[in-house]
Amino acid sequence: MKENNAPQTIRLTDYKAPYYLVDTTDLRFELFEDHALVIADIKFYVNPKVPEAAGKPLDLVGAELELLSLSVDGRELSAAEFTVEAEQLTIPVVPEKFVLQVRTRINPQANTSLEGLYKSKGMFCTQCEAEGFRKITYYLDRPDVMAKFTTTVVAEKTRYPVLLSNGNPIASGESADGRHWVTWEDPFKKPCYLFALVAGDLSVLEDTFVTCSGRNVKLQVFVEPQDLDKLDHAMDSLKRSMKWDEEVYGREYDLDIYMIVAVSHFNMGAMENKGLNIFNTSCVLAKAETTTDLGFQRVEGVIAHEYFHNWSGNRVTCRDWFQLSLKEGFTVFRDQEFSADMGSRTVKRIEDVSMLRTVQFAEDAGPMAHPVRPEAYIEINNFYTVTIYEKGAEVVRMLCNLVGREGFRKATDLYFQRHDGQAVTCDDFVKAVEDANEIDLSQFKLWYSQAGTPEVSVVSEYDGAAKVFRLTLSQNIPDTPGQSNKKPMHIPIAVGLVGADGADLPLQLLDGAATGQLVTTEVLALTESTQTFEFSNIQQKPVASVLRGFSAPVKLNHALSEAELAFLMANDSDGFNRWSAGQELAVMVIQQWIGEMKELGSDASLSALSEGVVAAFRQLLSDASLDRAMVARMLELPTENYLAELALPVNPGLIHRARQQLKVSLAHALEGLLLQVYESIPLAEKYVFDSEAMADRALKNTCLSYLIGLEKQEYIELGLAQYRAAKNMTDQLAAFRAIVHSENTAKDTLIAAFYEQWKAESLVVDQWFIAQASAPGLDTLERIEKLLNHEAFELTNPNKVRSVVSAFANGNPANFHRADGEGYRFLADRIIELNRLNPQIASRLSGALSRWHKLVPELGQKAIVQLRRIMEEKLSPDVYEIISKSLKDA
Repeated sequence: MKENNAPQTIRLTDYKAPYYLVDTTDLRFELFEDHALVIADIKFYVNPKVPEAAGKPLDLVGAELELLSLSVDGRELSAAEFTVEAEQLTIPVVPEKFVLQVRTRINPQANTSLEGLYKSKGMFCTQCEAEGFRKITYYLDRPDVMAKFTTTVVAEKTRYPVLLSNGNPIASGESADGRHWVTWEDPFKKPCYLFALVAGDLSVLEDTFVTCSGRNVKLQVFVEPQDLDKLDHAMDSLKRSMKWDEEVYGREYDLDIYMIVAVSHFNMGAMENKGLNIFNTSCVLAKAETTTDLGFQRVEGVIAHEYFHNWSGNRVTCRDWFQLSLKEGFTVFRDQEFSADMGSRTVKRIEDVSMLRTVQFAEDAGPMAHPVRPEAYIEINNFYTVTIYEKGAEVVRMLCNLVGREGFRKATDLYFQRHDGQAVTCDDFVKAVEDANEIDLSQFKLWYSQAGTPEVSVVSEYDGAAKVFRLTLSQNIPDTPGQSNKKPMHIPIAVGLVGADGADLPLQLLDGAATGQLVTTEVLALTESTQTFEFSNIQQKPVASVLRGFSAPVKLNHALSEAELAFLMANDSDGFNRWSAGQELAVMVIQQWIGEMKELGSDASLSALSEGVVAAFRQLLSDASLDRAMVARMLELPTENYLAELALPVNPGLIHRARQQLKVSLAHALEGLLLQVYESIPLAEKYVFDSEAMADRALKNTCLSYLIGLEKQEYIELGLAQYRAAKNMTDQLAAFRAIVHSENTAKDTLIAAFYEQWKAESLVVDQWFIAQASAPGLDTLERIEKLLNHEAFELTNPNKVRSVVSAFANGNPANFHRADGEGYRFLADRIIELNRLNPQIASRLSGALSRWHKLVPELGQKAIVQLRRIMEEKLSPDVYEIISKSLKDA
């Protein structure tokens, strides 16, 4: 697509309230095998809050629709009384109150975009967020137009015995021609993006939940019949979520029924449609034989996330899509806290921050950098990002920590009370926090409007004579597209001081008021470009533990020595910073070796690993008192993608070699201890989903990965023995992945055997794809080319695309960034194909090419060639936005 055909940019500053609102929407769907008829009766009225609205034309949007007829208050309009241009339908003259009937024909069977109404295998289902409802009928498809919906679904009974929509079922019946119908009524006003419909031949698991006020709520999870045995965990997770939301936030569910439907073709993880959540199968189905611990945790977390949306997203929704983090950032924070309460809070924090540092920091440093509340977009689907979700959650977390748990509960109670049934803004959320706690958050709100990851530098000084320890903190927010010269932000920095004996020292700020309480962690408010904080009565030189708990989403520049990092790794009372110190220790070694390769050549022999580093990891493995989940996490080396974030320019090949060298060096140095720990943890005979059992599996399998990395036949045999004896997918897949990622020839036989065993389980096959696509072997790209023609691969199934194409482009840096540029060519081919089929998935893949500017020039230029090749195509707005922004400085 050429520049003169560029799609329109939508800006926050251009927001205007709608001229018309909707009171009720009555929908009737007649579903057939080659089309669907949609009859929409929509009761409009002039927006009383817009003085100039009366007499304005009615402008509706629709896409890929065949308009059959329009009627106003029962009178059919002639062709001269309305116009349809592109995706806009305009009726120039309408009354102040009226019922518009819109009759459309659509083709769900051909809808590969998976937006609007489409077919997933033999099931009709919908995805309307963000702007999919316009593919169903002409409507005011915007989140600030809320209405009560009644929906009647009509279909052939034998093919589609289950007919579902939002709300509660109020009527049903059958006709003589073998068709049947069900009418659903949703008593709560909602925007059309929360509309949902499902029709299929489904099995159901049912249960009940008694709310805190004593109401019985029917719970139903619908799946294809062969998956009925994989729903117990999802149901248990739902009930835990409902109970937690009542206890922690005082939020009770409001309908008589809560339904979840699992579908195999879905662009996202799940969708919070009111009362009828539609999920990707990967976020519902869980069974020990076919699902890993991470899969179980993902199901629990996503079930919770979508349930929590009932209040933070549905009852109170966003005014416009620029406010997307209003519901998503808040709800991610809620699901993170739920998961932390269900398991290890420290490990959960490590998991969340690991993803933030690797993925969101990269987004902040790339061409698609945007604030938590964006200022402009071409395609809103491109802004369902880690900045909106995960960074948005960090902003909410900072607010919670600033006012305390009790103050935050007061704020959310006020927010829900004040805005129930409304479409509001991020400012409204912050205002509730301010009003409930009588504080001024004016400066803090810059977190919503300024893009980029703040960089905080730390300089420490100990004055032994005065017994004063000084910390000087400086902040800098880098320029991002469209934003420069940014204002200092309010950054909460949690700090502790660790004494020589490994114990936290009591803290008293020199200028702070004495509280009489022993404080070992102080949250410093960094609000200026540079500030110095002094701690008094510090009797010995400490090691500063800065940014405890990752108290703010920033890059920390704190020059600690190898000995200081090893000391914190062994002694810090803050679990997160203990892990972080180990990560930084590994980074220090890897960066040293990368420097050596740059100076001496990529094949040069590298310096030996220092005894101090080995000792730190040995102590970690030897300390039986430590939480095994924490040990497993601390043994995981920084990912290649995270290491790339710390480098400029990025040479992925050198990063891969240096990281691999560290893993092998540690394995050699700790071989006996790794084997001892591995053998001390027996393979589980029966799968249990709890923190202790998962910790055992995590540590055992981490040790196995290190041992197999030594490429010794005895450890390959050890992995094969575990693979054969495993009673759960966590242990079997860990052994499979470790061997597939080795250089041993046993992997080819194992790959064939694994597929033969699990080919009937689609989600397990996804893991089979991922293990191969992320393998670092030199023949990986050739293997992946073949996988595209495999019987289990479907280009129209997002799960399969993610498992092969995305796993390669985002999870296999050394191979994706091949010197010959073939990795980029492979991805560009897939983006071009998917642009025609599913633009949303194509645009998400495009991000892997967008960071060319960080690469060494010889790679960056090859990526640009492919970006330009994509740009020559007729692109969807989704892909155009990513590619055009990526090429801006090329």
